[in-house]
Amino acid sequence: MKAYAKTDIGAKRQTNQDYIFCSMQPVGSLPNLFIVADGMGGHKAGDLASRYTVEKFLDSVKGSEAENPISIIEEAVRYANLALMDKAKESIDYEGMGTTLVVATFIDKSLYIANVGDSRLYIVNNEIQQITRDHSLVEEMINLGEIDRRNARTHEKKNIITRAIGVDSEVVADFFEVEYSKGDIILMCSDGLSNMIEDEDMKMIINEGNDVSEIANKLIEVANNNGGKDNISVVLVEPD
Repeated sequence: MKAYAKTDIGAKRQTNQDYIFCSMQPVGSLPNLFIVADGMGGHKAGDLASRYTVEKFLDSVKGSEAENPISIIEEAVRYANLALMDKAKESIDYEGMGTTLVVATFIDKSLYIANVGDSRLYIVNNEIQQITRDHSLVEEMINLGEIDRRNARTHEKKNIITRAIGVDSEVVADFFEVEYSKGDIILMCSDGLSNMIEDEDMKMIINEGNDVSEIANKLIEVANNNGGKDNISVVLVEPD
């Protein structure tokens, strides 16, 4: 397995409210773990929300006695969500803070994924397939046939999410179990990447790259060249 993770402030923002985690070594009983979180809130709150959520998520995973990876992740999502809600009560500056969360772990030939919000996980080979589904107003509009998916990336309401960690005590994550093949590249990213680069262009950059670090840096470079309107986070994994 090869993996590389990088987060970049982008071209327009004053702070980086994204937070990433990348471990090819065991975390608790999970053999590896990869996370992207995109925080939201006031000037002080967004970066705290993403970092604190990931830290609490990891605390839960390390202490979990569950045996099923989905159960371990589900338990950690719930724990991190309630911990962030408690944290928000400590200061008026933290009011309304929250974060997206996309999590992945590779076990045998299966990839276990959890998602809250609009950070994404893709599997890339000759095609590019978005596995997660955005919890966003625009995604709901697409499902209702109100707008075309081709127009979603530039829609004025593209940044409005419908689910997040830290907003509701009963957070609902989506869970996926998919098989992967040798040669696949797994891309996890915040919307600072996916809003700045078309999926097909991401696929081309990934397939033309030589290694995961080179590809990640190229993706961030192109996103910034295209406007860099938000923080940009990329986790790339090339499984065995």
